Amino acid sequence: MERKLSRRDFFKLQAENGLFLITVLSGFFWPKLGFTSGLPDIGVARGRAEAATRAAVDLIGGMKRFVKRGQRVLIKPNMSFARSPAQASNTHPEVVRTVAAMCMEAGASSVLILDHTLAPGKVCVQTSGIGPACETIDRNMVHTLNNPSFYKEVEISKAKSLTKTDVATEALKADVLIAVPVAKSHSATGVSLSMKGMMGLIYDRTIMHRMDLHETIVDLATLLKADLTVIDGTRVLSTGGPGGPGRVIKADTIIASSDMVAADAYAVQAFEWYGKKFKPTQVRHIRLAHERRLGRADLENLSIKTATP
Repeated sequence: MERKLSRRDFFKLQAENGLFLITVLSGFFWPKLGFTSGLPDIGVARGRAEAATRAAVDLIGGMKRFVKRGQRVLIKPNMSFARSPAQASNTHPEVVRTVAAMCMEAGASSVLILDHTLAPGKVCVQTSGIGPACETIDRNMVHTLNNPSFYKEVEISKAKSLTKTDVATEALKADVLIAVPVAKSHSATGVSLSMKGMMGLIYDRTIMHRMDLHETIVDLATLLKADLTVIDGTRVLSTGGPGGPGRVIKADTIIASSDMVAADAYAVQAFEWYGKKFKPTQVRHIRLAHERRLGRADLENLSIKTATP
């Protein structure tokens, strides 16, 4: 049974990890970027799942910016629990289907949707709605990674703690990695977003829990760094995550970025967690990822564009 995390527990968890220290660490504050590339750093769209997903990605340059003709794409959603879409433990099926369709429209030679589920794989694929939704594109698109033969041991050269782990071979072969997590709370890390979600592409997640979990999440993200992140905030599991049940907030929001740290940071700031608002740097793995220059969490220095399709 998943342990539910209260607001007090969240503060205690993050405080124990030193998140409330006011620090001016070397390299923590980065210069303001603005629209240096002509595109915003983060695109945010509000509305129905399909339209908002397309609009958010279009705001940051469209799918053809990320997927070129003939490339192999791996989409990593949350699909780990035998829960319905309304329970918000998994990514909304329409968000996943829309991202997959956009990849095919951009000319991808193949699109795989993969996750290492905690409940039986076939049940998760069906109950989450992701399998049935994506069958309209390709019946062989959605798979689970519950067999050790699907993995290969890989060294993580930039790691501080997680120096090697067994990674899904399809993730290593993919030309493009797209993270499509649902925005949800988590009893061990406060929130679960794109960086935390990469744990679904390795075989043994328990080793990360035995180490400094926040640090190993960042270690893994140095290896499995998404080219595009699309965060499903159509509904947010604000308490009781990762598996629920908990408080579900209907937010009708999609967040897109080429920077998974920035996308996660925006989601922390945008939504309510445990009945309260938080700053991105109050989530330790987001702060660590920023400090290690994996991405940007200083939202005040990033360009953000919104749309309501």
